[in-house]
Amino acid sequence: MTEKPQRDRPWLIRTYSGHSSAAASNELYRTNLSRGQTGLSVAFDLPTQTGYDSDHALAKGEVGKVGVPIGHIGDMRTLFDQIPLEQMNTSMTINATAPWLLALYVAVAEEQGADRQKLMGTVQNDIIKEYLSRGTYIFPPAPSLKLISDVIGFTVTEMPKWNPTNICSYHLQEAGATPQQELAFALATATAVLDTVKERGETPPDMFGAVAGRISFFVNAGIRFIEEMCKMRAFVDLWDELLEERYGVEDPKNRRFRYGVQVNSLGLTEPQPENNVYRILLEMLAVVLSKKARARAVQLPAWNEALGLPRPWDQQWSLRLQQIVAHETDLLEYGDLFDGSPVVDAKVEELKAGAREELKLIGKLGGSIAAVESGYMKEALVESNARRVQSIMSGDLKIVGVNCFTESSPSPLADSADAILKVDDAAETEQIERLNAWRAQRDEAAVKAALSDLAVAAAEDRNIMEASIAAAKAGATTGEWGDVLRRVYGEYRAPTGVGGAAGVAADGLAEVRKQVEAVSARLGRRIKILVGKPGLDGHSNGAEQIAVAARDAGMEVVYEGIRLTPKQIVTAALEEAVHLVGLSILSGSHAALAREVLEGLRAEGLGDIPVVVGGIIPAEDAARLKAAGVAAIYTPKDFDLAAIMADIAGIVDRSEAA
Repeated sequence: MTEKPQRDRPWLIRTYSGHSSAAASNELYRTNLSRGQTGLSVAFDLPTQTGYDSDHALAKGEVGKVGVPIGHIGDMRTLFDQIPLEQMNTSMTINATAPWLLALYVAVAEEQGADRQKLMGTVQNDIIKEYLSRGTYIFPPAPSLKLISDVIGFTVTEMPKWNPTNICSYHLQEAGATPQQELAFALATATAVLDTVKERGETPPDMFGAVAGRISFFVNAGIRFIEEMCKMRAFVDLWDELLEERYGVEDPKNRRFRYGVQVNSLGLTEPQPENNVYRILLEMLAVVLSKKARARAVQLPAWNEALGLPRPWDQQWSLRLQQIVAHETDLLEYGDLFDGSPVVDAKVEELKAGAREELKLIGKLGGSIAAVESGYMKEALVESNARRVQSIMSGDLKIVGVNCFTESSPSPLADSADAILKVDDAAETEQIERLNAWRAQRDEAAVKAALSDLAVAAAEDRNIMEASIAAAKAGATTGEWGDVLRRVYGEYRAPTGVGGAAGVAADGLAEVRKQVEAVSARLGRRIKILVGKPGLDGHSNGAEQIAVAARDAGMEVVYEGIRLTPKQIVTAALEEAVHLVGLSILSGSHAALAREVLEGLRAEGLGDIPVVVGGIIPAEDAARLKAAGVAAIYTPKDFDLAAIMADIAGIVDRSEAA
C-alpha cells in the first residue's frame, strides 16, 4: 500500500484591502476571514501613507480612495474591532509613516490585552523604493533610513515575531524594472538598511543574525512565469550569499529568503478584463510551484482592478483561486519540481550574473542612496519602462485583447452597472467629521506633551518608537505625527528620471513629429505641455511615459514630479505659458482634482487651455469630466503613445485656431 504523501502547510492567504472608512474595512476583513483568509493585508489611503490628516489641502479627493483612512487610535480600534491581534498575522503596506502605524497597532493590541512579544506581522517600511516608484515618501533618504532602523531596533527585542521591514521590489517591476534590476535594486536597498542598523548600533552585535532573519521581501510576479520563478530562485541564492559573505551571518535559518507576493496588477488589462483571471493564476504559479523559493504569503489582485476598486465578491474570487491551488491540487505534496533542471539552472545563473553586474555599478556610485540621489536608478527604470511600452506599441510584446486578438463579444462581467465598487463621495466628509469630533474630545495637554517628547526624541537622534506609541495612546493624529517629523527632518523631492530617458521612444514617433512640427510652426513656437500629478497619487509611471513620449515627439514638456496641489499646477501653467495641461491621476480622485484644476485655470483667465486626464477612470466619470470641460480622457486601454501624442497635437491645434 502506497503511503500518502505528507503535505506542506499552505502559504498565508491574504487579500490586499481597505477602503472608505475603518468601519467599512473592518466589516470587509471579518468577512474575508470568515471565508478562509488566513492573514490580513491592510491598504491605507494616501493621506495616511504620506502623513496628512484627512482635512489637509493635499488630501482633498483622496480620503478612503485607495485604502482605509487612519487618523488616530480611535480609527485603529475600529479597524480591528473583534479581531484578536495577538492571534492575527497582519501585513501593513505602509512606508514613510510605518513607525506611526506600527505604534497605533501596538497601542490597540495592548488595549486588547495582547502581549507585544506575541504580535505577528509585517510593516513594509521600505522608503528607498518609494523614491523610485510609488512615491509615498516624505523625508530625505538619511532620516528615512534612520526611521527604518528605529523600527528594526524596536521590534527585534519588543516584537521578535514581527517583520520590521519588507524590502519591496513589487513597485520596481511596475515602474519598468527588468528581472535583473528588480533583484539588484532590492538587494542594494537591503544592504543600505542592514548597513544603517550596524552603523547606528540599534541592536547588540550578537543579535545581528536575528535582525537579518527578520528581514523579509515583497515581490512582484509577472506573466512570464518561468522567468519569474527563476528570479525567485536567484533571490534565494543571492540573499544567502550576501548575508554570509558581507555580514557573516552563520545560521542558515537567518539567511533564508522570506517573501510575500502580490501578483502583477500592472499587467491587468481594461479590454477583455475577464482574461485577467488567467493572468493572475499563471502569475501565482510563479511563486508557489518551486518549493525552494515558495512564497510565505500570497495576495492576489481581482480581475477588475484595471476598471476600478474591486467588490467583496471579486476579492472572494481571488481568494478561492488561492484556496483551490493550495487545497485541491497536489502541489504541496512534493519536493521541489525544478531542482536539477538544466534549463532552470541556466536561467537562474543568467539572472544572478546580471544582478551582480548591476550591484557592482550601484556600489561604484556609492550605494543605493547615492544611486537614488543622482537619479541613476530612476532614470534606469523610466528607460526600461519606455522600452516596454515601445514593444507593446510595435506588437513585439503581445498582450491578448490589447494589441492582438482584440475582437470580443461584450463582457457580461465588465459591462454590468455595478462591475466595480464605488466609494461614496460622502466618505471623505464623514471621515473629516469624525476627525474633528476626535480632536474635540481628547486631552489636548496630553497630546501636546506627547508630541513634544516625540520631537525631542527625533531631534536627539534617538529611537522614536516608544515616543510614537505614547503619542498614539495620548490621541495624536497622523498629520500631527507627520508634522513633528517634517519640522525635524525636512521634506524631499526625488528625481523624476524623465530627462535621462529622452530619445528612447523616438523610433515609434517619427510620423507624430511631423505633425508636431507643423502645429508648432502655425503656433509660432514649439508646442508646450504641462504634465501634472495633482493630489497624493505617487504612481508616476504613466506620467513619466507621457512626458518622455511628448519630448521625443518634439514637444516642450514641463514635468515637476508628484504631489502637487491643483493651485500649483495652475500657477505652473500660467508661468510656463503652456498650450495644454495633462493630469495623471490613478488614485480614483480624478473627479475632484480635475474639476479643481479646471476652475483654477478659468479663475486665472486660462479657461481656453485644454485639459486632458489619464488614469483608471470609469466610463460614467469620463462622461462627467468631459461635460465639465476636459478635452480628452485616456485610460489603461490607451497604450499607443503615438496615438496619444497625435491626439494632443490635434487638441492644441484646434484650441489655438478657435
